[in-house]
Amino acid sequence: MKKKQIAILGSTGSIGTQALQVVEEHGDLYEVYALTANNQVELLARQAHHFNPAAVVIANEAHYEELQRLMADMPDVKVYAGARALDDIVQAGPIDIVLTAMVGFAGLSPTIHAIKARKTIALANKETLVVAGELILQLAQQYHVGILPVDSEHSAIFQSLVGEDDNPIDKILLTASGGPFRLMPAEKLATVTKADALHHPTWDMGAKITIDSATMMNKGFEVIEAKWLFGVSAAQIQVLVHPQSIVHSAVQFMDGSVKAQLGVPDMRLPIQYALSFPQRLPLSGNRLDLFAAQKLEFFEPDLEKFRCLALAFKAIKQGGNMPCIVNAANEVVNRAFLEDRCSFPQMADIIAATMQKATFSAQPDYDVYVETDREARRIAAECLSPLR
Repeated sequence: MKKKQIAILGSTGSIGTQALQVVEEHGDLYEVYALTANNQVELLARQAHHFNPAAVVIANEAHYEELQRLMADMPDVKVYAGARALDDIVQAGPIDIVLTAMVGFAGLSPTIHAIKARKTIALANKETLVVAGELILQLAQQYHVGILPVDSEHSAIFQSLVGEDDNPIDKILLTASGGPFRLMPAEKLATVTKADALHHPTWDMGAKITIDSATMMNKGFEVIEAKWLFGVSAAQIQVLVHPQSIVHSAVQFMDGSVKAQLGVPDMRLPIQYALSFPQRLPLSGNRLDLFAAQKLEFFEPDLEKFRCLALAFKAIKQGGNMPCIVNAANEVVNRAFLEDRCSFPQMADIIAATMQKATFSAQPDYDVYVETDREARRIAAECLSPLR
């Protein structure tokens, strides 16, 4: 049987490295065609030496010469650099699936190019749908391209819907761990450090998404994602704080029945399911022991303490390019917090200010999204300046 050719955008990140574990475990079914990274040039080169792809791309062109040097002993592997190279590589003829595991707005353009090249999308870059969900879904329909969710929550919803055909969804129950500050009094959040925020109680993720989980902006983005992926309104999505992270999400149907997907916190499972759907393949690792779990708890999120989640809901309600504005501002403040340039509560303050100041467009196209991203980043950066 011909092996599926996989392009992994963001192969050096948390999702990318775990995707490579899945590929290696099922080397009889999958083969890496392309690997890409933004800055981690040495790890990218090591991955290329191990998986022998047809091509590697380093998005940051400043690392191009170093990557060429590191790949000099593998002349058959093509080496590229830059954002345009990302757009080009996803269109390569042999590729069957593009796993979009890169972080942030930068994932939008290569995803669009992959869709237009009729590649199946395994979507781990949530910002793509947050920023331009309507456009992406229109393109996927136009080019008859499948979009398979990789986020654990959206994979859980997707798995719960398999076999339900056209049965209408009454409600989506989107679970959240609550992050490291779930039980912390709101008044103490001003003093938390990036080390505190990066200490997630359940999941092992990259720095950006771990901070987003701590602010719960990540869950707000996932609400937007779910809206587009599953064709429901935001009012049909309920966020449940579930500290045990065993129920990864659930769907309630019109007859009141609820289907949920449960499992241990292991991102390899949703990654593998996206690559193998509709088949389920063996996967090494721990299995869920409900006797050991003892209890499953669910709480309402505190929107006053976690203002970023409230701002995401506000952006959903306003629509247009407002989610794009929120995403851009969030990327700026997320990086600023990691670099000790703003406090934990100031992230929400700056996002809210950017939402007020940025130009609103009710019916944006791709060019508007690009300009919105640029403007919102500038405004957020200006709001940061007095804090230095």
